[in-house]
Amino acid sequence: MPELYKRNPNTNCLICKKLIYRRPIEIARGKVFCSIVCYGISQRKEIPCIVCGKLILTGLNKKTCSRACSNKNRKGIKYHLGRPKDKVKSQQALKLKLLRERGIICERCGYSKYEILQIHHKNRDINNNNIDNLELICPNCHYEEHLLEKSWLNKKKNGLKTLHQINSLQRGGMAREV
Repeated sequence: MPELYKRNPNTNCLICKKLIYRRPIEIARGKVFCSIVCYGISQRKEIPCIVCGKLILTGLNKKTCSRACSNKNRKGIKYHLGRPKDKVKSQQALKLKLLRERGIICERCGYSKYEILQIHHKNRDINNNNIDNLELICPNCHYEEHLLEKSWLNKKKNGLKTLHQINSLQRGGMAREV
């Protein structure tokens, strides 16, 4: 069935410049497009590749358009000169030195699985790796050292005022008020 009424084009698409008809109110609002494809093209935000200048989408957080441009951009960057201070390697070296000097047991309780022993800084300064400041202890002793003072059991809980009272209750005796 042929169209009974054909409108005359009154504007151009901003992208493809095709003649189109739009209501006057749509033209007054600003940008007009012939299709959703042209609208999509108008919404693209692109930046140039920092090497070759080709346009790339900004939403991808890229600086270069391809692996070749990326390699050209990285040319001359010197990675891993020497070996930067590696915390894991230095901690392993400290542990091995302590194991050789002090033996393969926990210095507090005598636990003998040396694989899980941990390094403890006596003055709690992790940058002070002086051998006199280090202690080789098991995870249980390490936990007691750092976390026991922050335990919720040390705070007033259900009328019990101290950890000493909890321990005496477990032994069967009644704790006296402090």
